[in-house]
Amino acid sequence: MTPLHTVPLTGATLETADHGFTGLTGFAADVLNAMGDAGVGVLVFLEVLIPPIPSEVILPFAGYLSQSGDLNLGWLIAWSTLASVLGALLLYALGSVIGLRRAIDWVAWTKLVSRTDLESGAGWFHRYGRWSVLFGRMIPGVRSLISLPAGADRMPLATFVVFTALGSAAWNTLLIGVGAALGTQHQAIDHWLQYLDYLVYGAIAIALAVLVVRRIREQRGVQRSAGDGSEPAES
Repeated sequence: MTPLHTVPLTGATLETADHGFTGLTGFAADVLNAMGDAGVGVLVFLEVLIPPIPSEVILPFAGYLSQSGDLNLGWLIAWSTLASVLGALLLYALGSVIGLRRAIDWVAWTKLVSRTDLESGAGWFHRYGRWSVLFGRMIPGVRSLISLPAGADRMPLATFVVFTALGSAAWNTLLIGVGAALGTQHQAIDHWLQYLDYLVYGAIAIALAVLVVRRIREQRGVQRSAGDGSEPAES
C-alpha cells in the first residue's frame, strides 16, 4: 500500500490521516494505512468485542478516506461485514457454551458493558426472537449483545449467520456510504475532522458516566433488597 504521505490527492485522501489525527481516528488511520481495505475488518472486529469502540465513527471515517481511490468501497463493505459476522460468532459461541446467565456475568465482569445493557439485549431477543438478530444489527447498544442470547437459545447457526450478515451489511453500507459522500465535500469537511476525536471522547465519557450511574443504582437496589429481607418479622 502506498505510504500516507505519497498518496495522490483526489477528493478526500489518506494523507489527511497525517494531519494531526490522534486517538481513535489516528489509530484507525494507522490501521487502514498498514492493512488497506482489510484494516477496516480488524477495526470492526474489535468494535464487536469492545463496544466502546464505535463503528459510527470508524466506518464513516473509512468511507471518507476511500475517496482518495486508495481504498475500495466494495471491499470496505465486504471486510467490515465479514468481521461483524466473525465477532458475532464468537459471542454466539460464548452464549451457547456457558449459557446466558454465565455469559452475562462474565461480560459484565469485564466492565466494558453494563449488566443493564446485557439484560436489555437479552430482552430484545426474547421479545422479537430471531428477527432481532437481523434488525438489531442496526441498533447501537443491541448490535453486539444480541449474539449472546441467540447462542444461548441455540438459534440455528445458518439462520444466525445469514441474518447477521444481512443486518451488518446494511448498517455498514449506510455508514461507509455516508462517509464516502462526505469525502466528496473534502474542502468543507477537512476543517471539522480535527474535532472528531473530541466528539468520540465525549461520547465515550458519557457512556462511561451512564455505566457508573447504572452500577451505583444496581448496587443500591441490591442493598435495599438485602435490607428489606433482613428486617425481623412483626409479631
